[in-house]
Amino acid sequence: MRARHLLLLIPLALIVAITITDILTPGIQLGPLLVVAPALTASFAGPLLTGVMGVLAVTGQILVPVSQGSRMTASLQAQALGITLISGFLVAFRYLRGRQEQQLARTRSVAVATQEVLIRPLPRRSGPLRIATDYIAAEEEAQVGGDLYASVRHGDATRLVIGDVRGKGLNAIEDTSLLVGAFHGSSYRNLSLLHMVLHLGHAMYWKWARDAVDDPVAAESFVTALLLDIPDDVGLVEIVSCGHPPPLLLHGGTVRPLDASSPGCPLGLMPPAEDQYVVDTFGFEPGDILLLYTDGVIEARNREGTFYPLAERVAAWDGNGGPERLVAYVHNDLLHHADGHIGDDAALIAVERLPIERPRPPGRDAPAADAGVTGR
Repeated sequence: MRARHLLLLIPLALIVAITITDILTPGIQLGPLLVVAPALTASFAGPLLTGVMGVLAVTGQILVPVSQGSRMTASLQAQALGITLISGFLVAFRYLRGRQEQQLARTRSVAVATQEVLIRPLPRRSGPLRIATDYIAAEEEAQVGGDLYASVRHGDATRLVIGDVRGKGLNAIEDTSLLVGAFHGSSYRNLSLLHMVLHLGHAMYWKWARDAVDDPVAAESFVTALLLDIPDDVGLVEIVSCGHPPPLLLHGGTVRPLDASSPGCPLGLMPPAEDQYVVDTFGFEPGDILLLYTDGVIEARNREGTFYPLAERVAAWDGNGGPERLVAYVHNDLLHHADGHIGDDAALIAVERLPIERPRPPGRDAPAADAGVTGR
């Protein structure tokens, strides 16, 4: 608000300078230039201030002959009328633009609210895990896309899913809602990781098979996904890949992808079967960090068309600050690589395993002086 008030000094100064110049130089008429003041005001202020600046511009035009002791000639009257008409047009334009900006702001707020409902923020702590997430929208006005993630507690383990639904717009939102809802809704059924994959695959396949009756494009829909189980008390992670990019494991200063031994097909392409998917197990020890991501990250290009080298850039990270710092580092580095704009939505999840805090035996930390007292 203070910056806007300072900007108002510019059109005011123009009105004063043009009016004084016209008064002091009777042979030169700069009055038509007064229309610059309301035009400039309309670029940063609302219709009210634009109208006020228009009134001041017309007033300045009228003051010139009055101060010179002359009458308003037909030329001066035409100039004043022209400034009035243009100022009125600018006020109307700024009013309509303001309404459009308000509507866009409401649309953005609804999009953000929808995003938060569909893609609930993951907990910062889940058992011995510390978690950080980030969602980078390809378009500023479209906060909702086809990228998704979710987590639930499954016994003494944390279960995670990250995925990317094919397509954009309302169809992608509907598909994302179905998959995330099926993931959360089945958490109470105590399904194994493999059977969870089958459950989600059936949900997506039959949804798109039904939609294909009216929309042939639905038959080509699919979602790539990774499902993970991370036990609390075992230094392991179980992963099922459904055509999704492999996660990166940061361990002891090294970075390596956890490639699936037999990647499964994306969910929804066909009715799922147990022999289509394999549960891979990898070491995941205290101090390790898993970085999960969608293909919007690794498919981001720079001006030369080079893809973002995620593994290489993560290897250059200083390793300080845990998952929150890692996610922020990748976010900033990715946008720098892509010159501030990525072609597809991108999601990031960083998961760090913390050392398990085991309870100390009672009396272990009793002061030594107490022992002397009881021995008397």
